[in-house]
Order: sequence, then structure tokens, then C-alpha cells
Amino acid sequence: MLGSTHGTLTTDFRARVEACGESPRTAVHSSAAPSADDAVAVDVSGRPLHADVPDLDRFFRPESVAVIGASDAEGRPNTGITRQLIAWAERVGARIHPVHPTRPTVFGLTCHASVADLPEQVDLAVLLVADPLPVIEELAETKVKFAVAFASGFAETGDAGAAAQDRLGAAVQRSGLRLLGPNTNLNAFEEFRDDLDGPAIALITQSGHQGRPVYTLQELGIRLSHWAPTGNEADLETSDFISYFAEQPEVGAIACYVEGLKDGRSFLLAADRAARNGVPVVAVKVGRTETGARMAASHTGKLTGADTVVDAAMRQFGVIRVDGLDELQDTAALLARARKPQADGVVVYSISGGTGAHFSDLATEAGLTLPTLSEAKQQELHQWIPEYLNVANPVDNGGHPVGDWRGRKIIDAILADPSVGVLICPITGPFPPMSDKLAQDLVDAAEASDKLVCVIWGSPVGTEDAYRTTLLGSSRVATFRTFGNCITAVRAYLGHHRFTAGYRSPFEDAPRTPSPSYRKAQALMRPGQQLSEHAAKQLLRAYGIRVPREQLVTSAAAAVRAAGLVGYPVVMKASGPQLGHKTELGLVKIGLTSASQIRDAYRELTDIARYENVPLDGILVCQMVERGVEMVVGVTQDDLFGPTVTVGLGGVLVEVLHDAAVRVPPFGEDQARAMLTELRGHALLEGVRGAPPADVDALVEVVLRIQRMALELGDELSELDINPLMVLPRGQGAVALDALAICR
Repeated sequence: MLGSTHGTLTTDFRARVEACGESPRTAVHSSAAPSADDAVAVDVSGRPLHADVPDLDRFFRPESVAVIGASDAEGRPNTGITRQLIAWAERVGARIHPVHPTRPTVFGLTCHASVADLPEQVDLAVLLVADPLPVIEELAETKVKFAVAFASGFAETGDAGAAAQDRLGAAVQRSGLRLLGPNTNLNAFEEFRDDLDGPAIALITQSGHQGRPVYTLQELGIRLSHWAPTGNEADLETSDFISYFAEQPEVGAIACYVEGLKDGRSFLLAADRAARNGVPVVAVKVGRTETGARMAASHTGKLTGADTVVDAAMRQFGVIRVDGLDELQDTAALLARARKPQADGVVVYSISGGTGAHFSDLATEAGLTLPTLSEAKQQELHQWIPEYLNVANPVDNGGHPVGDWRGRKIIDAILADPSVGVLICPITGPFPPMSDKLAQDLVDAAEASDKLVCVIWGSPVGTEDAYRTTLLGSSRVATFRTFGNCITAVRAYLGHHRFTAGYRSPFEDAPRTPSPSYRKAQALMRPGQQLSEHAAKQLLRAYGIRVPREQLVTSAAAAVRAAGLVGYPVVMKASGPQLGHKTELGLVKIGLTSASQIRDAYRELTDIARYENVPLDGILVCQMVERGVEMVVGVTQDDLFGPTVTVGLGGVLVEVLHDAAVRVPPFGEDQARAMLTELRGHALLEGVRGAPPADVDALVEVVLRIQRMALELGDELSELDINPLMVLPRGQGAVALDALAICR
């Protein structure tokens, strides 16, 4: 007997089970914050720098399991679930203890009336009840390690359900146990094949059915080690399982179906851990469109976040985002099993010039490198391939060499080339016996090589022996059914290994303590207010970001004196805490070259401000900076990830082209430079039509300083916009010509 027996709890438990007809499908999310260890390293804003890896061994391999609400009554929903749990417990070697207030036995096993009557401390409690909250409170007395709640009716149903889930999450935190669910299912207790070798895929899904395509990869000989159906994530979340799976030696890749992220920071820490361990994470993330985002919220009650930020964050930390479940299964399977590439070069080998050309076009457009084979290698291939056929890459053998001894020679010669890391052979349709021999030669060559061999089997039938037995029977050949999935997977494979080869965790260099700049900046902040341009530029100065020579004046005479000090020509702008887009109101005058123009401009600007009823703190008289590339650099707050940094083409182009790149701090110089190369207008920074190259180093420095500001000011800074940031010719720096800042 464990703990103490409370009669009211036993009575409540009986009432809950009987009232819901033993169905687990009725009843609670919360944003229960991830457990925080006060001893762990934190950044300047107090956020953790390392993922907290939960010990989930006893969840997946428990020694003892309690099934609360167990049943063997025919026709009851809990009966089938109980039967499956008993079978699963037998497979993993766990002792199982049914719990039900009115049944002496369940499927021949002794049944206990309440949690308090359990004969031993259990590792895992499975809750087949409509309302898991009171049971969680009972389990706290028994020191159970893990619980699973299947019940629905929580955050996925609206505000009332979200509140109930908050209460459940709070109870879980108080209890000390870890909870999977609610609104989850039985996928964690599936039967996995134990006769498959090699690295495995670990699967995480928020919707159980969406994991079926990956689960069925076992029928194609690809090993699956775990399945975590996270449901509403009142406690255990996707990030917890990524962190755990990244530490398991048998896991070769992690495949995820994500409808919403519970906590952006936790996700990035988990992805960082996986990247440091070299474990690829492949994810389908719902919410690319407004419709998809609404559907995700209605299903799991999660924030989907701004998709551009999610996409950037995943790319920044090496998570491979794919669009479809077919891409998820093919990409995860390849990444789990393929060895590290020896080169980035891809060679396309086919028996048809048309097939090779078609595939090569698609692969090149997708960014794969198809190197031209050396003259010596081409001459070697022409020993077996007629001279009139192209063997530079793609390699066209014309068909006949496939049918005899030459076929294997050609494949071996291609794989021996040091520039080749991947050989891809598209077989658009079966044509035995030629296709049978080609498939066998590819398999045999792959077994003898450390390099990746991919085959696209284009037959819509898929029952051919060359496909079902030869290709799928090989653990070394990666077989696909479509060109697109093959290209997606190979690009992810090469990209993952490039990324992890040079990966350094950005959290290692995240600032731990505030800088002197922070203390200066904090004195300028005005909670809940928008700063004037003059005040926003002072904020930039505090972080060492260059602004034009300028003076704030409150009279026409002072403006004339300021222009003489700043130097003609000058720009005059109204400055006030409520001014955003000044140009539209006519509150900017440029190219002023005389005292009379200064006086006229001052009078006009103040008249417009009075007419528009816009309060001013003065008129800015600014140095005019003309020659350079206009960029925008800014900070915004994302619901999931917190402060984010954006850089893009500035001026009016930011509104017309929306050409911008986003990163989530912390990040290093390499990521700041990568942001610039992602821009469609990147060529402007290199110099076009005779313009000199821009000072990219200075632009990168501004981005990094803005990142430091975003990290240090954290929630104090709601939004910052430098537009334009004029990037001058190389060696001359960058100047923030205008700035907008909104404080929280």
C-alpha cells in the first residue's frame, strides 16, 4: 500500500469513472512553464542557455504501470485501450496494475480500488478518466514519475478548456510528476518491430494520425524507436522529446509533426542540443497560411506564431522544415540511415538522356551541386559508354551497358570520383530484365561504397520485384518514388552535415551580464510610450550605432545656427513622440542649402504639426547623407520567441518588396552575414551599375549591436525600426538616418 487513503478521493474517483461511462474522451492546456533549475546558466534577460533534458527512460521503458479506469467490459471504450496497454506492458517487461473502484479483476489481473491501494510505486500511470485533474492530485501522494492523460475538451475547445488546462498544468507542476497530454492517444504504446537494424527514427506528433506514414516505414525496413504523441502539451512538450531523443544512441533522426509550439525558447534550446549532437530534426510545421494557423489553434489550442519567424528560427538552428508527410518520411529515413557525405557533388546517372536532363534541371534549381566530371573520368566512362553520349554529368549510358557487365563498372567508376558524394539514378519505369539488373548493380555498388546511392523508382504500381525486394531490401540504397522527394531529402542530407560540421551553439556566446550600453539605454526608456526620433537615436547612440550629425532646435534662429554647425546641405524633420511616418505628413524637408530655406522650412514644419495636432519636442536639423544603400534593421516581439531581429532593403522598398530576413537572438556574425545573403536584393550591397560595394562589415556590426540591444532590453522594447540605415561605400560605415522605438 502506498500513501494514505482518503475516502473522499476514492468516492470522487468512482463517481468520475461511472459518470463518464468509462470513456477517456471528454475533459484540459496550460502554458505550464518549463521546469527551471536555478543553477543553470542564464543569459542577460534571465532565460536559460541550455535545454533541460528530462529523463524519459522510465516513461518509454517503465517497470510498473497503473491503468486508472481499466476495464474488461465488452463495448466499453476503455476495454480496448486496457487490452492494448496490457500487451504493450508485456512487450516492454513492465508489471501492470489495473485500477477501478468496482472491479475485483480486469482481464484476470488483480484490480485495485484506488491509486492509494497500488501495491508498489509505479513509474507510469495511464489515466482513462474524463477529468484527470483530481487523479493527478492523488498521484502526487504516490510519487509516480509519469502520467498520460487521453481526455479531450481542453485548450483545443476554447477559453473555458484553456482555463481548465491551466489548472491541470499547475497541478502537474505541484505534483512533481511529468504529464503527457491531455488530448493525446495510444501512439506511445504502439508495437515497434524489433527485427530491424541500424539507426532509428524517433517520432513526435501532436496529431497521432499524422505520424502514420512515418510509423509504416517499418514495413519498408526502416527502424522506428519511439513515438511521442504530445497532444495539448500541458506539461511534456515537443522540445522535451527532441532533447531526450537527441541523447539516445539508437536515434539517427527525429521526425516531428508540429501544430504549435508551446514555448519558442525551449524549442530553440532543444534544436541546439540536437545540432550539437549531430542529430537531424525534420519537421512539418502547420501554420504557413492563415487558414492553416486557424485550424492548428482549433485542434490543439496552441499559438502558431508568425510563420516567417518560425521558419527563420528553424533554419537558424538546423531544423529541416518540410511541407508534406511524404517528405517527412523520405527525408527522415535518408538522414537516419545515410553515412556522412565525403563530398557535396551529386551525379545523375540514367539510361535516358531526357530523364537525366530533366532531373538535373530540377536538382540544380533546388541548389544541389552537379560537378562536371573531369576529362580523365569521362574518358574512363567512355570505355563502356559510346563516345557520342554525354558523360560529363548527367551521365547517360544509352541503355545497353546496363544489361551486361559494363553496368556495374560504370557505377563503381562514378562513385570512385572524389568530387562525387551522391549518385542518383532515376528509373522512370520498370523494363525487365534491364531494370532488374540495374537495381541489383546499384544495390551491390552501394554495399561496397561509403557514398550515398539514391534511386527513384517511378512506377506507380510499386509491386515489382526489383523495387519491393531488391531496392527496399537494401539498407544502403535510399529509394524514392518521386523526383521532388529525392531532391528535398538529398538537399537536406547535404545541408545538415554542412551545418553541423561548423556548428557552434550561439548560446555559448550569449551575454550573461548587462553592458554599459544597457544602463545608458534604460535611462532613455519611457514605458508604454513611443519615443521621438531624437530620443530613438539617442538609444542607438547608447549602443554605439552611428547617427548623422544633428541638433534638436525649438526656434528658426536656432535652426539656422544648427545648420551652420552641421554643415550644408541639411535635412529638417519634425521630432515628436507620436510621429511615425513623417514623410506622408510633409514633415521632412531635404536638401536645404541656405539660411532662408532653413527659416521657411522651420515655419512650414511647425505649421503642419499644429494643423495636424501633433505635439513636437522640436525640429531636427540633420546632416544630409546621400550616397549608399538604404537598408532597414529592426526589432519586434514575437509571441513565441520573444525579441527578433530583422534586416532588409530599406526606404520604400521594405513596403513594396518585403525583402527581409529574420533571426532570433542569440546569433553570431555568421548568421548576421547569412541574413544578408538571403535577401533577394543582396546584389545591391555588392555594387551594381557602377556603384561601389557597400560596407557590409559595418552593416553586420549594426545588426549585432541591435541584437545586443534586443537581448538586454528584452520586454522593455516592444519595437525598434531603423529605416533607412544608409550603408555607405566599403570602409565608410553605416548611418541610421531615421529611427522609431516603442517601449513596453
